[in-house]
Amino acid sequence: MTPNATLICPHSPVTPGMTAVVVGAAGSGMAAAELLHALGARVRVVDSDGAKIADRARETMARLGCETVFGEHTAEQFAGAELVVPSPGVPVKKIAPLLPEGALVMAETELAWLCVRQIPVLAVTGTNGKSTTVSLCARMLEQAGKKVFLGGNFGTPLSRFVLDGGKADVLVLEVSSFQLQTCTAFHPKVGVLTNITVDHLDYHSDMQEYTDAKMRLFARQTAEDTAIFGPGLDALPQEYGVRATVRRFDAPEGTAPLFPQSRLMGRHNRQNVEAAYMACAIFGVTQEEAARAVRDFRAAEHTLEPVGEAGGVLFVNDSKATTVDSVRVALEAFDTPVLLLAGGKYKGGDLASLRGLLQGRVRAVGLYGGSREIFEQAWAGAAELSYDTTMQAAAAGLMRKAQPGDVLLLAPATSSFDQYANYKERGEDFRRIYAQFKAAEGAEQ
Repeated sequence: MTPNATLICPHSPVTPGMTAVVVGAAGSGMAAAELLHALGARVRVVDSDGAKIADRARETMARLGCETVFGEHTAEQFAGAELVVPSPGVPVKKIAPLLPEGALVMAETELAWLCVRQIPVLAVTGTNGKSTTVSLCARMLEQAGKKVFLGGNFGTPLSRFVLDGGKADVLVLEVSSFQLQTCTAFHPKVGVLTNITVDHLDYHSDMQEYTDAKMRLFARQTAEDTAIFGPGLDALPQEYGVRATVRRFDAPEGTAPLFPQSRLMGRHNRQNVEAAYMACAIFGVTQEEAARAVRDFRAAEHTLEPVGEAGGVLFVNDSKATTVDSVRVALEAFDTPVLLLAGGKYKGGDLASLRGLLQGRVRAVGLYGGSREIFEQAWAGAAELSYDTTMQAAAAGLMRKAQPGDVLLLAPATSSFDQYANYKERGEDFRRIYAQFKAAEGAEQ
């Protein structure tokens, strides 16, 4: 799209010449900046750390002619702002006192959705399982011959779809609590809440605020829409006055799986599959079409992803297990002894609640990086603990204790920001470590 091109979106809140401020110059922020520019706004991009801005983002801002302001956020950065689009990682409460009176705060997802609201949306949120569920939904819909856009918090920002003039029968969107907190009009035809457990308390004030944000997914739905809830969430629809048709999914232990031909590990993935099919059936997907999608589906990267086997030990990458509950889910997926890699920037949650699982399933824990004292206090006596500065050293220590048939599991229970840029980079490092062990095994043969 050229800098002078203009999109016509009747439902957009953007008017020509409006001052719009984008907070954060990462992928979502840059997509929002381009869309705002195309809608005719005067765009200002602010970022608290200009040194970390990628060259591609700088090129985009220069091409658009955006005003750019870097450094700690101040009221001056938002002077004259009529519309503010915060990147998902920027807590709204942090910038709210700095905004001019009357400024509209809107998530990038909602800004883009207002431009394509004629296309039905299948949206998924939850603490865990979002990425797997939306990926399954996209595959199932494609098996039924639907043209699908898959994105949002997962992969491509929706603004990119709008800018590219995308066409789709269904928009399949992963939406986070960060995005939903600044959505007021977003209206999915089908909304799925997989689960809610303790997470992001370094961002949200408390669990109530976190839950409130998640439940915004259903706020604009009507009786013609569908709201799908996972296990343990039975009270939420009534508590929040959900008007959509409510459906619930589960995959109780001991019951036969709905789709037995699946490569996905663990009961939680059976639940993800069931949720995806329940959502896609509303768009006409048959059980046979869904079964084909499930049969060919592989685990999402960094989510209980089998990486390979070295020395008779299966390496499993669950770098996206950044919460206590996601570690619980990961441990429950294995019947064989586990060697657990954990550590990083602690986000909250009751680590001690995992003691029973550690005692029953974990041969040893290799801690690394940040939060050592928190883990040791919570898990002392529940499993053999060791600590190393790096993941590589911790993995080497665990492999010295390993026996054939064990699982070496990366499930950190933390964010990655002590040593890595994100969970993906952490997962890639785990893959590299596996490759070294595999190469050493080959050299010995």
